[in-house]
Amino acid sequence: MKQKNHSFSKETGKKAAKETLPLNKMNYIMMGVCLFLIVLGFFLMSGSSNEGSTFNADVFNSTRIVVAPFITFLGFVLMVPAILYRGKNNKEIEQ
Repeated sequence: MKQKNHSFSKETGKKAAKETLPLNKMNYIMMGVCLFLIVLGFFLMSGSSNEGSTFNADVFNSTRIVVAPFITFLGFVLMVPAILYRGKNNKEIEQ
């Protein structure tokens, strides 16, 4: 049986640990922006409350039925590229 040499240096260990991180700082920033868009869209959809039993025409406001769902959907769609984004440093490591 052949034994493998498992030498470990501090520099190699730090470099290996850095390479194994799946997401970098830019991923987290992009995901934060997407999360902000999602929360903003839900906030815009909520609008004002209907205090009484009277009809409130504000339910059919274009902000609530068009703009807010679009912003929310955009946040969810952009979350995928935010997670899959690879920076220039990650591309150089693989080559």
